[in-house]
Amino acid sequence: MTMLTKSPTGIKGFDEITGGGLPHGRSTLICGSAGCGKTVFGMEFLVRGALQYDEPGVFMSFEENEEDLIKNFSSLGFNLPTLIEQKNIAVDHVFIDRSEIEETGEYDLEGLFIRLGMAIDQVGARRVVLDTIESLFSGFTNEGILRSELLRLFRWLKDKVVTAVVTAEQGRETFTRHGLEEYVADCVILLDHRIQEQIPTRRLRIVKYRGSTHGADEYPFLIQANGFSLLPITSLVLDHPASSDRVPTGIDRLDTMLGGKGYYRGSSILLSGTAGCGKTSVAAHFVDSACKRGERSFFIAFEESPKQIIRNMKSIGINLEKWVKRGLLKFHPVRPTLCGLEAHLAAIHRAIEDFKPNVLAIDPISNLVAVANIVDVKGMLLRLIDFLKTNEITTLFTDLTQGGMSIEQTELGISSLMDTWICLLSLESSGERNRALFIAKSRGMQHSNQIREFMLTDKGVQLVDVYLGPNNVLTGSARTTKEAQDKAEALDRRQELERKRSEMERSRKMFHAEMAMLQARFESEQENLQKAIDKEEALEAVLKRDRNDLGTMRKADRLIVPKSEGKDEKGDFE
Repeated sequence: MTMLTKSPTGIKGFDEITGGGLPHGRSTLICGSAGCGKTVFGMEFLVRGALQYDEPGVFMSFEENEEDLIKNFSSLGFNLPTLIEQKNIAVDHVFIDRSEIEETGEYDLEGLFIRLGMAIDQVGARRVVLDTIESLFSGFTNEGILRSELLRLFRWLKDKVVTAVVTAEQGRETFTRHGLEEYVADCVILLDHRIQEQIPTRRLRIVKYRGSTHGADEYPFLIQANGFSLLPITSLVLDHPASSDRVPTGIDRLDTMLGGKGYYRGSSILLSGTAGCGKTSVAAHFVDSACKRGERSFFIAFEESPKQIIRNMKSIGINLEKWVKRGLLKFHPVRPTLCGLEAHLAAIHRAIEDFKPNVLAIDPISNLVAVANIVDVKGMLLRLIDFLKTNEITTLFTDLTQGGMSIEQTELGISSLMDTWICLLSLESSGERNRALFIAKSRGMQHSNQIREFMLTDKGVQLVDVYLGPNNVLTGSARTTKEAQDKAEALDRRQELERKRSEMERSRKMFHAEMAMLQARFESEQENLQKAIDKEEALEAVLKRDRNDLGTMRKADRLIVPKSEGKDEKGDFE
């Protein structure tokens, strides 16, 4: 299967929605009302081709002369004199007086073909722009002759194997004035310049593209100092990188609520809440933390000036001014009503590409509804988020919600686009209002489900431990009273515990004292008894010895007595 060859335009965003650019070797019709950018598109197609793709081109104008074109496009940074001198581009002005055009059956464009062919051969052109075709056919009223000459022109360009851009003025009810050109061209692009709520916007739509698929939506575009800029509504594919690195929030206890490490790098964070709930302060912590790590931070302010933000943040102990001086922090202050959404988006793109930040804060995105309707704002933010995710820029968006809205509802309805959503709210109790926050969602990480009160102190945002009352979370003076009561009760418990411990210690000492007395008494009695026993044993020993001695004596006596008696018997005695 042979695929259609395409010629890249070099116009940012356009080649993406067309899958590569304009049909190579064929003609493309650019139509639209005055001031919509037809001539700019054609000239940039030639300039980008010569500078980026080594394809020389011819610009044939039927309205502006060469001198005017050079002056006009110098404001866009196109150095036409140099390109003409180097024979990368040939500019030819063909003046056609309508009164000199005679409509006959013999009329043809041979003179134009010869002149255009010479210009193509002069620079070896691969690209051609004809601006505008109405001037060429302004004297025609016969539709048959007009159609045949248009076919002949487009066929001649195709035979020359040049990629051609032909501009045409838009008709009242048709894409072109004659209503025939769009049927002859292989590709038709409609440019529109409209005013909505006093804000000008430009849109591009690809009406047809033979032999190729293409985006069919209306795409916003801008004409800026660097030329034609078209930004797609969304990325063509969802292939954003997904980093596992974490970025601290700048508030330690908020990091703890987000799994202990903060946001994922390259993620989108939404911070929503009513006026005065601390959104800007949390955003300031975020950029201040990034600057402390040596990362570049970008702060887009739609409400306050940089000096006002810097002054206000000093009241909570955050010094952003030093980061501005060191070049780590850059502010982009702008009123939303200054320009349309597309101009804002393009300005943000340019600023980010120039500064190359690691983190970005936008405060607040809800102000953009002053420029366009909610649907358009959401579409613009979707394109911005795609761009930021592609570049792995961690972005914090603040969004002002109305007091009557649910805390889990944003006016723009963009919460589904966000990776992490933190809701700030004001809690009213005991005649006072106090700030609190909770994490509505945080994709891909464990996160706390608790509502935390936070306070703006001279040391920054301080999250307070959760205090639960009988029915809800306690904040402010109610929390302070509860804390005092809890401290008093805890003190009473500690004192009672100490009393019981002291009593137990006294009992233990008394027990040991009594045990010592009993031990001493026992030992004394034991000693006395032992002495008595010893005495008795000694006496018993003496008595036993005496008894032994007595027995011995008696035995001795028995031995002596018989001898005496024997003598008496013999007559020795009486």
